[in-house]
Amino acid sequence: MSDSTPADGKIEFGLAIRRSDDIAGQAQEIEALGYDYATTGEHVFFHVPVSNGFISLAVAAGATTTLKLMTSITLIPLYPAALCAKLAASLDVASGGRFHLGVGVGGEMPSEFEACGVPVRERGARTNEALEIMQRLWTEDDVTFEGRFNTLSGVTLAPKPASPPPVWVSGRQDAAWRRAARYGDGWLPYMYTPERLAESNEAIARYREDAGNPTPVTPGLFIFFCCHPDNDTAISYAAERLSKQYAQDFSQLVHKYAIAGDPDRCVARLNEYIDAGARTIVLSAASPMSYIEQSERFMADEVLPRIREGQA
Repeated sequence: MSDSTPADGKIEFGLAIRRSDDIAGQAQEIEALGYDYATTGEHVFFHVPVSNGFISLAVAAGATTTLKLMTSITLIPLYPAALCAKLAASLDVASGGRFHLGVGVGGEMPSEFEACGVPVRERGARTNEALEIMQRLWTEDDVTFEGRFNTLSGVTLAPKPASPPPVWVSGRQDAAWRRAARYGDGWLPYMYTPERLAESNEAIARYREDAGNPTPVTPGLFIFFCCHPDNDTAISYAAERLSKQYAQDFSQLVHKYAIAGDPDRCVARLNEYIDAGARTIVLSAASPMSYIEQSERFMADEVLPRIREGQA
């Protein structure tokens, strides 16, 4: 497994690419604003337009120089394991070792599983088996594997990454905690309160210790945000966007699962998650398209420097 721990224990921040067009320009802006990662999610079908993580980050890789690139997340069970290993290895090589693979099981859109010929009920088992195969293909030659969903007969992946891309496991439940402990370099939950984050970090550390693995899992977090000079406007913007994105009413969930407010509120809320253990925080703008760029800049200019100064 690769080392995904931030240097010197500092807090790292990522920003999710928000659109499928002008990815190169967005990635360059993310790098210029001082974020550590550009990330992107994916779905085959969803409530709002969503691109493919590997394709988007390949474009971002060619447009940037130091920015780390993370899928947040790749829907592992929708890929043949060997193909996913190949795509990840190719992107890591092309980007000069800047790629991080965020993984999850999905399932909130059963129609995309049906369309891809993958039973939703198998998504966890398929993901676990794929992660085992991918690690072997990245590090071994002549790989033979006979599993429930995959058969490999003495195959060798080339080119291999110089070192395996760090794997960030996402999810919300205990099964994801166990997956992170077994296969992950980092833990990237979403829709979490600080209390739930602390609980998950403790459980993952315990599962990791039980497995005899002394290398800690880097605690992370994926969270939606809206930063605005007016606190009420930020909350309204975030609720509106997330309600549309997830096809449910988020008006009572914003304070629980997002960071929304003026800079003081955003600093305070981020510090709650940092106190709960988060060291790599991926931010995803939740606001009308007309305000997203301003929100991202406002966060970078007015909030993140205060967090970094507090950690110095």
